[in-house]
This record gives sequence, structure tokens and C-alpha cells, in this order.
Amino acid sequence: MTALAFKVKSKNGQQILKDLTSDSTVGELKMFLSSISDVSAERVSVLCGYPPKPLDISNDSKKLSDIGLKTGETLIVEEKPASATGPSKSPEAKPVENGIASHETLVPIRPGILMKKVVPSDNSCLFTSIGFVLNGNVDTTVHTLMREIIAMEVASDVDTYNEAVLGKPNAEYCLWIQQPSSWGGAIEVAILSRFYGLEMAVVDTLNAIINRFGEDKNYGQRVFLLFDGVHYDPLYLEQVDGGIQTIFPAEDMEIYREAEQLAHEAKSSRQFTDVNKFTLRCNVCDKLITGYVEAQKHAKETTHTNFGEV
Repeated sequence: MTALAFKVKSKNGQQILKDLTSDSTVGELKMFLSSISDVSAERVSVLCGYPPKPLDISNDSKKLSDIGLKTGETLIVEEKPASATGPSKSPEAKPVENGIASHETLVPIRPGILMKKVVPSDNSCLFTSIGFVLNGNVDTTVHTLMREIIAMEVASDVDTYNEAVLGKPNAEYCLWIQQPSSWGGAIEVAILSRFYGLEMAVVDTLNAIINRFGEDKNYGQRVFLLFDGVHYDPLYLEQVDGGIQTIFPAEDMEIYREAEQLAHEAKSSRQFTDVNKFTLRCNVCDKLITGYVEAQKHAKETTHTNFGEV
């Protein structure tokens, strides 16, 4: 007889279950999981393994050793519909509320590939990318609302968002960020991370690192954005059934490691933009400019600050 310990995830959060052994029965397991999750024993559904798959707990008299459970497993507890019979089925997509999935929603990773969704290079790629990971579709109009959110946040805290941080006076920045031609970056990602209550992990392919915005807030969920030095694109998990997943549990380090691997592969294959060599166009005088340094020089000499990607 071997003592068993399981990590249990349910709508009530995460807990450790240590009161069972290899000789314990499926029925006993279901009773414990019911008490932890507040789901009645007859409607308990369990997924385990990676990717999470339904565990057959239909025979209450079987021992845990008979169904292959081992100590250290992670058990995801869900509730079967009242009409469900037999072994539990894979969970369906959870509802989305206010543009993002509920923080209490447990969304197991399904088999699939982490991929990039290409969004337009229209100076609002950051906002379009964030809109995609929130809602699952490319909407090039979401930048207007997000720019307003950022401007309101910045205007409400002039001490935090001072000229040294923003690179321009607070009021001037608030007008600037609401212009469709203004690019978003780290400041804007940080503000939107707080507003939506999500960790936003920016996969930097130039430096092969991930910058985590909201990491210190202990948000329950995480989204991924790809940044090549100039342009942002969203990342999503394309599932074998054709569906996509854009929001992931913050504790899911498997998908995080996959994003890290993607960053390293992109850097090694030079899938990034050298900020000292890329080309911009001044939208005021149509002059072509190479790199950030030249753009800053042009802005200083002409007061033109409206640039577009070429």
C-alpha cells in the first residue's frame, strides 16, 4: 500500500489531497474530490495527465492503482451535466464575460500548436493583438477604446505618469496616445494588463526573452504577445479540432515553456526587426527614415512625430 498525494484544481482553486493510498477506491476518491470542489460525487468528472484527458471513474469499487493513478498527479475536477452518464467527456469551452474568460474558469491545455496570428501593420498592432487574445478575432477598431482607457489612466495619476516616464508632459501624452498613428509599447501593455486583470507575456524575439507585465499581481490567467522589435502579433494555441485558445492559466508552465522555445527559434532564424535598420515614413512630409535614431533626429528638427511602418 502506497500513500498518494494529488494536486487538485477545481472551481474552488487549488488544493493538495494527501488522504488516499493506492488501495483506496475510486468511490473514496470521488467523495474526497466532492468535498474539495463542492460538486456532488455522482457528478464529479476528472481529467488528468498532459494534455488533460478524462479519467474513467465509473467503477467505484476499483482501486486507484487499478486506474493508473500515481502520486504527484494533477487532477482537474469539473461537474458533469445532470444528464451525463458513463465516463466523463472533454470539457466544453467556458463562457466569456466582459471580453475575457472568468478568472475562476479552468481551461485545460488541449493538444495543439502555439502559433502567431498576423495582424495589420497599421500603428495599432499592439491594440489589435490584445483585442485578439481577449476576444479571439482580429478587430482593427478596438484600438480606439484601448487608447481612451490608457489616456484616462495616465491623466488620473500625474505623479506616476510624469514627463520622465512618458517622455513628454502628461497632458501632451494623453492627446498623443489617442491618435491612430501613435504606437503602443511597454507603458501601454502595463496599463492594459491591469485594466483587464491579465498577465500579458510579451515574447521578445529580438532578445529571446519573455517580458511579463502584471507578474507581480498574481493574476490567474495569462496571454501571449509576440514582439519582433517593431511589430506585435498575438499568439494562440491552435487545437486539433480547429478551435483556438488565447487565454491560459497562469500556473500552466508547459505553454509558457513553449512560448520561450518559440522566442529562441525566432531569434536563431532572425525573425525579428533590427530597430536600427527598419524603415519608417514620416506621415507629415513623406520622408523615408531608417531606424529609431534617425526618426528621433527628424522629430527634433521638424517637430514631426507622426510615423508609419513601411
